[in-house]
Parts: sequence; structure tokens; C-alpha cells
Amino acid sequence: MKEYSIGTKCVQAGYEAGNGEPRQIPIIQSTTFKYDTSEDMGKLFDLEAEGYFYSRLQNPTCDTVARKIAAMEGGTAAMLTSSGQAANFYAMFNICECGDHIVASSSIYGGTFNLIAVTMAKMGITATFVSPDATEEELNAAFRPNTKLMFGETIANPALTVLDIELFAKVAHEHGVPLIVDNTFPTPVNCRPIEWGADIVTHSTTKYMDGHGATLGGAIVDSGKFDWMAHADKYPGLCTPDDSYHGITYAEKFGKEGAFITKCTAQLMRDFGSMQSPQNAFMLNLGLESLHVRMPKHVENGQAVAEFLENHPKVAYVNYSGLPSNKYYERAQKYLPNGGCGVVSFGLKGGREAASAFMKALRLGAIETHVADARTCCLNPATSTHRQMNDEQLKEAGVPAELIRISLGLEDKVDLIADISNALDAIK
Repeated sequence: MKEYSIGTKCVQAGYEAGNGEPRQIPIIQSTTFKYDTSEDMGKLFDLEAEGYFYSRLQNPTCDTVARKIAAMEGGTAAMLTSSGQAANFYAMFNICECGDHIVASSSIYGGTFNLIAVTMAKMGITATFVSPDATEEELNAAFRPNTKLMFGETIANPALTVLDIELFAKVAHEHGVPLIVDNTFPTPVNCRPIEWGADIVTHSTTKYMDGHGATLGGAIVDSGKFDWMAHADKYPGLCTPDDSYHGITYAEKFGKEGAFITKCTAQLMRDFGSMQSPQNAFMLNLGLESLHVRMPKHVENGQAVAEFLENHPKVAYVNYSGLPSNKYYERAQKYLPNGGCGVVSFGLKGGREAASAFMKALRLGAIETHVADARTCCLNPATSTHRQMNDEQLKEAGVPAELIRISLGLEDKVDLIADISNALDAIK
């Protein structure tokens, strides 16, 4: 559906009903699938034929929704996972192993920072974290001979820094590695990282894609553009026979367009099993069908609240790339011309105590470890999502103690501003 606009893809990509077939995508709630002969099933295990044999690896409902997300991002293949964390782990571990190295932006979601800095380090995969504002020279200096990928977030959660995707992609490609970009906050409605050079795109579909706080999920999209065989020495998992899967060499058999997702499914999903359920995929699709309608409203509310906060005497600073005063404004105009998202972060002049008073006084904004919902929610990251970081790491990630993250939902902006104003008045 490349010839259609993003709105049409949100509604119709991934599934086309045949004559007399269901108009809505069917929920294939089955663990297994029947075949007439062992030979027919054997072709599936040899990756010689398309089809399904066990829903831990693939399921028709999940694949239908994955195709839609691939079309939305402009990729060639995609897969769904049980959560955004699973998507990021799979995307990195699919091309890394013990002894390898990652270059990642330091301004990323705290859970992903911990995944890279702690959990993957236990697997023997080390990382160098760089500023999202690093110069080309500084980015180059972070690379090592064993570096296998670069990672960043289009809009960082919750610091709201905007990644210079084109620069990161340029440096990554000069070192012969792919750039992986988590595009959760803008969604493909507001940014398509592949168009700026990203090779792999990930999502926590739990956020705006679902949009209703109903279903956990993640997604990985392959651009189909990175030439694995051109860097075969770096990526033996893709470019040499996989003894655990009948000696298949993924990059040779499935090419640039399909190797990454096929290996990720046949190997990692097989072994780790972090799949998205068909029911969740069905509900995710319902969210996707209205994504292009919802995102402009989230942006409208985010912009209005950011402008209000910027002029309030109790607010020390506001992080929102839609403000002309924001350091990422010009970068956002390049990558996010239609706006980024509905998440705003700001610091209160009174520090931790002021943040505590503000949070207690909110009425419309619920305290939740969640963002990107139809309903407004709010969080103090330093005491929740990022509490595993020390003070130095918090500052480096852009989440100091006084920081408040508020995710503006789809309520009326007049009511939201009134609620926030009342909460600010509660600060003494």
C-alpha cells in the first residue's frame, strides 16, 4: 500500500478481505495448525513454505497487524512482540552476541537504558552511551571494532530530546552497522525514521498505537535496506549457516528485505517466546485504525499545555520540541513538521517537594507508569520509571528529581489547563 497516504494505511493496510470473508481481521485463537502430511509441515520447519505451525512463533492475526505496521513505517517486514521492551531486546540481540558492543543514545527510556547497561552487559554485550547532541566526531569516537549497532529514540521518553536521525544513520553506516530507532512517541503518523536513514524501527505498541491503555505489545520493523552480506564478518548470525535451523543462511535465502525478521522469528521468538497474543493484536489494530485521527489531537493538547507551562512563574523549564524556545525546535521542524506527541515534561522551581505537591493536587491527570493514552496521565520519573539510575545518570538522561512528565490525552485542552493550573496553585 505504498501508494496510499498514512491515514489510509492506518485503516486498511495489512488485510484485504476476499469475497464473503470477514471485513474485520479474524482472531485466530489457536495454538496449533493442522496439516495433511508430515511433508507439508516439514516444509514449514525448513522455511521452504509459508504457513503456520505453532503460535509461539507466528500467528495469522499477529502477522496481519505486523504487515500494517510495516506498511505504515515504509518497511519490508515486521513482527509483533509481547511488549516494547521485548521488541528492543530482540532487535538488538538478533545481531549481537557475547563480546559485541553497542553505541546508544544516553537519552532513552529508563527501562531500555537498564536493559542495555545492566542486563545485556551480563550477557557479555557492552555499551557506550553518547549524548543525543553529540557531534559527528564524538559519535565516531564511541565506535569500536566490535560495535554491531547504534540505538536511539526519535523522541526520548521522558526527556523529550529529539534524535538527529540522519546524523546517527550517517555515522552508523560509515562504520558498517545499522541504526535502530525506537519510534514509539511520534508513531509513523508524525515521523518515519526509515526515510531518514534508520534501518530497524521499534515500537512499544502499548502507547499511542493502542492508545487506550488496553493491551501490551511491541513491534519491530525492518527497512529491508541494510546489506548484511556486505558486512558478513560482523554478522555471522545472519550471514553464515544457522546450525539450529537446518543450516539456513538467512541473508542469502531471504535477502535484505526478509533476513532480519525471519531470523528474529525463527530463532529468538522460538527460544524466548515473547509473542503478542492474537487477542492483543486484534485490539491493537482497532487502535491503529484511528491513530492518524488521534495523534493531531494529542499534539494540539501537548502544544497548548506546553505554552501555558512556559509562562507560569512556578515552572523552571519546559521540555517540548514544539516550543520555539526549545533547543530541539529546529530539529523537530525537520523530523516532526506535524508535531511530535502529546507528552510534555517540565521542572518545578520547588524541586522534589513541589513535584510531590503538584502530583497530589492533580484531578484529571492520573498518576500512572504510562504515557500515550486517550486519558491524561502524569509521573515523576526519578521516583518511578528511572529510579534504578543514580543522580548522575538521571541528569545525563535528562530526568532530574524535579521533572514532571505529563502525557496529554484526548480531553478538552481548556479542562486540562485548568486542572494543571489548580495543581500548580497547590504548591506553597
